[in-house]
Amino acid sequence: MNDKLIMENILLLLKGTCEVYVHGSQEASNKKVHEILKESLREILKMQYQVYTKMTECGWYQITNIKSSEIKKTLSQLQNKRAN
Repeated sequence: MNDKLIMENILLLLKGTCEVYVHGSQEASNKKVHEILKESLREILKMQYQVYTKMTECGWYQITNIKSSEIKKTLSQLQNKRAN
């Protein structure tokens, strides 16, 4: 296993963990449990961002800029679907 693959797996694991903490904090009926899950989510988000930043620095996570015309086109399509 190479470093890129390891980092990709870590990033996917952290993203999945974020989902668990989001749903857990939304559903928690106990304030203390809610606060613990919310703080845990903050920590996982920090870790996720650190991994993402490192992958970007290494060139393993490519970011593609999208033209504003494409964004406007997509928004228009979504608005039209919503109106129907």
